[in-house]
Amino acid sequence: MSQIVLQTDIPGLPKFITGKVRDVYDLGMELLVVATDRLSAFDVVLPTGIPDKGRVLSALTTFWFDKTKDIVPNHLVATDMDTIGARLRDAGVAVTADLIALLEGRTQLVRKCEALPVECVVRGYLDGSAWKDYQTLFGHGGEVKLYDILVPIGLRQGEQFPAPLFTPAAKAHTGHDTNITASQAAEIVGSDLAKQLEEKSIELYDFAQSYAAERGILIADTKFEFGLLDGQLILIDEALTPDSSRFWEARTYKPGKAQASFDKQFVRDYLETLAWDKTYPGPELPQEIAEKTAGKYREAYRRLTGQELPR
Repeated sequence: MSQIVLQTDIPGLPKFITGKVRDVYDLGMELLVVATDRLSAFDVVLPTGIPDKGRVLSALTTFWFDKTKDIVPNHLVATDMDTIGARLRDAGVAVTADLIALLEGRTQLVRKCEALPVECVVRGYLDGSAWKDYQTLFGHGGEVKLYDILVPIGLRQGEQFPAPLFTPAAKAHTGHDTNITASQAAEIVGSDLAKQLEEKSIELYDFAQSYAAERGILIADTKFEFGLLDGQLILIDEALTPDSSRFWEARTYKPGKAQASFDKQFVRDYLETLAWDKTYPGPELPQEIAEKTAGKYREAYRRLTGQELPR
């Protein structure tokens, strides 16, 4: 098992942003994205790291970037430490063996671009916040619309939609992103770009869902982030990971209940049993919960790629 990395610091290299999970460093025209082992739940970063989590996120994102590059290009430049090490040296960083050990397997060199302020969520199955919102729609009569999209009446938790729904969200600098309609997304980024976001998001989801289902995983929902580079739409951030998606066990799938999953829902379910008000600071996770969560992340990687996580 690799070391658990909760935070990083690269002397001489300015931080571009510190996210809930990723530390991002500024390299001029490029960014260095380091996926840590931090885990956030209910918008709170927990004090307990998940072994290998950052390595799974980085490796799976790289995997999907390669698989989907013909659908939409992405911002990835390199993941190998020879290229990354050389780029760091060019920036004046002292590249030591300890730094290489810290970064290896969890780091991506990416192109800097204009990130779009809309998170692109695709839902193939009814769960999560959509399930909560769906349950409030009844008793009002007329058609049932979820995020301004007509959906069948009487769906159960976990039931598949007739077709995937594009349900964007407005990005929040702190806290939880806000669900919006496609028309509201168009008001934010313009109608032409909003249409591209919807089309590409659905195409990415359809491709990934078909691929994953053949390997025993149902992708219940997922979120994508996009940016503009020289006017071209590109896929950025992470793609189709256990952090950004709900991965369900296909063999035991049955609508009408919560599903067995390969993502951080396991941690959310544990936290719901605690007397915690879901505000900072979050509680420490028992070792058993952290290890089981790590196992779910590794299993998702193994199922999807057909390989064990590189050591």
